[in-house]
Amino acid sequence: MKKKEKINFIISKLEEFFPNPPIPLKHKDSFTLLIAVLLSARCTDERVNKITPILFSRADTPIKMISLSIEEIRQIIRPCGLSPQKSKAIFNLSKILIEKHNNIVPDNFEDLENLPGVGHKTASVVMCQAFNKPAFPVDTHIFRLMRRWGISKGKSVEKVEKDAKKTFPKELWNKLHLQIIYFARKFCPSRSHKSSDCPICSVVNNKSSN
Repeated sequence: MKKKEKINFIISKLEEFFPNPPIPLKHKDSFTLLIAVLLSARCTDERVNKITPILFSRADTPIKMISLSIEEIRQIIRPCGLSPQKSKAIFNLSKILIEKHNNIVPDNFEDLENLPGVGHKTASVVMCQAFNKPAFPVDTHIFRLMRRWGISKGKSVEKVEKDAKKTFPKELWNKLHLQIIYFARKFCPSRSHKSSDCPICSVVNNKSSN
């Protein structure tokens, strides 16, 4: 299978299985999405979605968030892990949004990545899911599948993201990254994975098809 054929096959299969992938983290606007994504670091989406309604019932805007103490935030988000770091980041980024951005989450990478606790992946998620701007967030699922499908041999998230962006059409990035996540969870897990049972791996990794 030639590279172009492989890419078209992957895109078509993802579209077949997940034509309308929902955003995994519950939110109502760019601020609540930003907080949810920050909380999802080293935590499952399922757990985050159980905690954020509790947090957002008390503070769903930057102004409301800084009315809580860092300790109050930490107690609420403790089940998400890394609560000391995350609670400080949530409080401090909320303060910066008030002081520097008129209570609004910025819609550009530079300002987002300058916020406490916000790295490139978190910024990428916010850019594409909140503002519909092209981005290709690479989480553990996407990192695994890009390498497993031969899209990238990169050993860093940065390299895998670069290769993915080179490979797939820009207009598909925002939807595609979600499709890949859902596909990975259902068909292509990190453990107990059988290439022959995977609807994509069984084809793109089949040497006889090359």
